[in-house]
Amino acid sequence: MDLSVIAMFALVVSFPLVVWDVIASFRQSASITIQPYMQAAYLALFVAGFYLLVSKNILNFAAVLLIFTVITGAIWLWDLLRNKKNSAEVTDTRTEHNAEPAWLEIAKSFFPVIAIVFMVRSFLVEPFKIPSGSMIPTLLIGDFILVNKFTYGIRLPVVNKKVVDISEPQRGDVMVFRYPEDTSVDYIKRIVGIPGDKVMYKGKRLTVNGQVVPTEDAGNYVDTDALTSHPMQIEDLGSHIHRTIQNPMVPSVSMGNVGDFPYRENCTIAEDGFTCTVPAGHYFMMGDNRDNSKDSRYWGFVPDENIVGKAFMIWWHLGKFSRIGQSIN
Repeated sequence: MDLSVIAMFALVVSFPLVVWDVIASFRQSASITIQPYMQAAYLALFVAGFYLLVSKNILNFAAVLLIFTVITGAIWLWDLLRNKKNSAEVTDTRTEHNAEPAWLEIAKSFFPVIAIVFMVRSFLVEPFKIPSGSMIPTLLIGDFILVNKFTYGIRLPVVNKKVVDISEPQRGDVMVFRYPEDTSVDYIKRIVGIPGDKVMYKGKRLTVNGQVVPTEDAGNYVDTDALTSHPMQIEDLGSHIHRTIQNPMVPSVSMGNVGDFPYRENCTIAEDGFTCTVPAGHYFMMGDNRDNSKDSRYWGFVPDENIVGKAFMIWWHLGKFSRIGQSIN
């Protein structure tokens, strides 16, 4: 059964129960005997609501997390101030019939957990799962990675506005960013051009500012899952030495997939390759799986405001445990 159907069912069942409980608590008619059931209803409402908001692209994950943090934090603060005022006036005489209502108990319990997750995810590190093979052989489908959120500066969550500069993205960095054609989707590629660079990719060779990026043959990359084998190179780009793969049977650019993107006039694109000058405040991205990557060749440059962070480590891969803990270069 589709998870969305299950979540919708949980929402329909739990919502009226939660509304009834909140109204009953303010009328002081709630009974402690229904607390376990109400806790389950609140949990179902929380999980189902969170899942539906994110999975249906109503709001992104960061926005939903912020909303839940603000709501539970406001309830926690209200209760704290209320208790402080009451303690100065009268001794607590709470009984099982005027016990703390479920909505208050749940909000107070969830707030510190949600707040910590929100702070860590927004300003320190964020986990991602690799969904495609565009970064093979550096990253494989199913890799779970960690992204440093402050390497390129501290940004306000949700609006993604930089408020503190720390460092600038460099050639060769593996960067997560919001896809320019749909900012609700996160992409991961390697930076091959920074602002002002002239990037050329012809004959399957990458040139930056007139200098051919050094490469050396590294044999063949064998994909045991797809039962394919392609030439592999070791590429030295900036301070990053990494592996790339190519398919000699595929043109450098698939012209039918090239879109009409901002600053398209900065590029000359043909099947045998392209030349692009990177505009100020933008970056040119390519996948390490050069002939199987939807990247800047097709949808253009990544603006600075789309940056999410720098990928730095693989923290999990089910079935390929040797990859756990590998740094991303």
